[in-house]
Amino acid sequence: MNATMTPEDKSLLPPTVPAPAETPSRAPTPGISSATSASAAEPSSPALPALTVRHLSVRFGERLALKGVSLDIAARAVTAIIGPSGCGKSTFLRCLNRMHELVRGARLNGEIRLFGDDIYAPQVDATLVRRRVGMVFQKSNPFPTMTIAENVTVGLRLNGIRRRAVLEERMEKALRMAALWDEVKDRLDKPGMSLSGGQQQRLCIARALAVQPDVLLMDEPASALDPIATMKIEELIQELKKEYTIVIVTHNMQQAARCSDYTAFFYMGRLIELDRTEKMFTNPGNKQTEDYVTGRFG
Repeated sequence: MNATMTPEDKSLLPPTVPAPAETPSRAPTPGISSATSASAAEPSSPALPALTVRHLSVRFGERLALKGVSLDIAARAVTAIIGPSGCGKSTFLRCLNRMHELVRGARLNGEIRLFGDDIYAPQVDATLVRRRVGMVFQKSNPFPTMTIAENVTVGLRLNGIRRRAVLEERMEKALRMAALWDEVKDRLDKPGMSLSGGQQQRLCIARALAVQPDVLLMDEPASALDPIATMKIEELIQELKKEYTIVIVTHNMQQAARCSDYTAFFYMGRLIELDRTEKMFTNPGNKQTEDYVTGRFG
């Protein structure tokens, strides 16, 4: 490859892992505890959870960003995280693959389990977690010195995969899953930055999918896109949930209603309510939730 990558760049590109199994249950990743979480009378979605979060609190220096958050995130479903700016949505998302640790002064208390594996167990390296939990950011971030093809395969190459046939197969599969293959198959040697904004975001999704994670995190993935590109991203999310667990942060109430199976409402660092999206937007159980989704505040 032609690019020099910083340690921060590399932290976003986890090594390859086996493709998702036909059922949500998984063999533990080496180095991650296989103990299962105890049952708790906490807010939870009814499906078998991919992620189990208990009593999660996060500080950045003296600022308390999350306060005692407990919830389950259903496997092979889309969970939307909503709430006003500064309520802890993005912090919560980054805790799910330990990205918050890149921020100086970050401290976390509580428990997060990925298919039963404690991702914060003392012996667990954050890189092992990021093998299984990929992330797509608000602003598309293709590597500017790399071609379209190199952008998709960079994570595979960094982790020792060199066989051209394997790289090409995984690249095409990821681009097809990101609904981008037909648009770029004849210009794979062009810079990733030559694509439109919506295509760049789908390229970043393909890059995350190429290493075959269990969970895909999306932090406002369409907030900078036009309506047509946004529609493509939302259609893609619906296709991807057939194989992946997806957690999306969004400020767009209509997007949350269209895309998600479950919605969690955060306010001032706390989880206020989690339920099926249809119920959250038609008959929420909490007055604060009702006021927010109907536009009375936020």
